[in-house]
Amino acid sequence: MSIRTGRLFSRFAATTAAAVVAISGTVLVSESPALAAGRNGKCDSGEFCLYYNSGLKGSLSDFTSSVADYGTKQPKCYDFKSKGAGKGKCVKNHAASVWNRSKKTVWVYYNSNYGGKSQAIKPGAKANLVAGLKNQNASHHIGPKPGNTCKGDGTETRLPKTILVYRTRLHRVDRVSFNYYVKNVLPKEWIPSWPTESLKAGAMAVKSFGWWHTLHSTFRNSAGCFDVYDSTSSQVYVPGSATARTSAAVDATWNKRISRSGKIMKAQYCATTTACGGWVTGNWMSQVGSRDKANAGWGYARILKAYYSNIAIK
Repeated sequence: MSIRTGRLFSRFAATTAAAVVAISGTVLVSESPALAAGRNGKCDSGEFCLYYNSGLKGSLSDFTSSVADYGTKQPKCYDFKSKGAGKGKCVKNHAASVWNRSKKTVWVYYNSNYGGKSQAIKPGAKANLVAGLKNQNASHHIGPKPGNTCKGDGTETRLPKTILVYRTRLHRVDRVSFNYYVKNVLPKEWIPSWPTESLKAGAMAVKSFGWWHTLHSTFRNSAGCFDVYDSTSSQVYVPGSATARTSAAVDATWNKRISRSGKIMKAQYCATTTACGGWVTGNWMSQVGSRDKANAGWGYARILKAYYSNIAIK
């Protein structure tokens, strides 16, 4: 959360872990590069082609369908295939010009999953990508411009299935299973060895904070298309960091929600009641305080209600 200046995580938990392969930790790609038809390094009729340099110069990469994410590493990324400068490099964030030889308008996007700033390329058009997209492009969509793919798939009463996470070090947006996201945030925001009821209170807060952002994200604009950062700007998310104890706390509370006046609460939290300058009594929970109350025999619901005022847990 962006205004937390003091936090438990920075003092007690490690900050890195290996990424996983699957929806749980990587971007959803529309098709495997190995299965993409007609990708032979020639810009044939009916294809959409991206070039490494401006003016249709350098190596090209040809496509016959929409791609939600070009990928960032070999051998799984879409690469420039023909002879010339850039051959073999991943297309993502390296294309400078395009030729649309399809019969449909093609939209080039700044972000994965057809999000952020976009440029329309008319059928038959040759064009340099505009500032903000030149060498900063992650996906393209052939045909009518898709709807708002940033919109969350949950409601005030139904859990989202996925969440869009901006990976700050990788400079990309990952669409992540919401359950996986919560399970891989909790051990980075709470100490896994803490009492079970403290972990349950943390699981509820982490889930509620992420859930709120899928409904009310402030990061859906011309420069971005995501719900949360993977860092202390939102909640710390490290794929592969889940532990048995923290995951059990998530599972035990998964069908419960924190609401206020029928709406999902943006459950903010901090290491202590004085560690964060943005602390508002009734809207924030102390992580250390949740531990202490759990050690005193409090249940997670009582802990939550002690910190968040006028809430319902059901």
